[in-house]
Amino acid sequence: MPTGTIFALANQKGGVGKTTTAINVGAYLAAQGSKVLLVDIDPQANATSSLGINKNHLPLSIYDSLIRGLPLARVILPTPWLHLDLAPSAPLLAGARVELTRLPARERLLRLALRPLEGRYDYIIIDPPPSLGLLTVNALVAARDVIIPVQCEYLSLEGLTHLLHTIGLVRRALNPGLHLFGLVMTMYDARTNLARQVVEEVRRHFSEKVFRTIIPRSVRLSEAPSYGEPISIYAPRSAGALAYEALTREILERVSARETKVVNKERVV
Repeated sequence: MPTGTIFALANQKGGVGKTTTAINVGAYLAAQGSKVLLVDIDPQANATSSLGINKNHLPLSIYDSLIRGLPLARVILPTPWLHLDLAPSAPLLAGARVELTRLPARERLLRLALRPLEGRYDYIIIDPPPSLGLLTVNALVAARDVIIPVQCEYLSLEGLTHLLHTIGLVRRALNPGLHLFGLVMTMYDARTNLARQVVEEVRRHFSEKVFRTIIPRSVRLSEAPSYGEPISIYAPRSAGALAYEALTREILERVSARETKVVNKERVV
């Protein structure tokens, strides 16, 4: 099993299922025995709230690690689910976007905070805000891989160009090892022609980068955060749960294939 694979879930457009994907992929990875850390660096703290943690009554949050330099290990909270930990966010982080601009190495603060945790987790999943600001750049600099949730609507296609441009800039200037791991189509409504057309368009442009699994639009997925549970607990047999379980299998397949390729290459050398 690979150690310390770091995913950033990125999209500057809100409401595309980014946080839902981060939470539920993390939960399914943990359910399969992997040690997982979910890092919430969105000031809205939706990932934190969605796991049943009150964002307004936290003694410490990711803000204290990024801005005050507190070790991230002191911020991390266990969740009720085995192998799944959370570095919570809080509304206080909203001010960090201004404070970060005054700090040295401001684009690398999250990477530096995560470094002492190397070897402790099999997977780290970062949920940044829906923007292309410094917090998202921190996520991209800290990550090895980017997963882009793409809502099955026309406007989602327009934002992809800007996001890919930002990823390219980060790769060239700050994180040469950053890799576009895949695009996941979300909030799919099979009743509409538009949804099918968007999926076809994204697959035409990105081919093998697009995951086979499509996440459907689902009432159960929308309800689960209000109960503070991942979909695997709230409604494990629902269409949304089955889709995220399948997506997690695909992610594991891609990680395994990459590790095998690296091993084979080393043997050849």
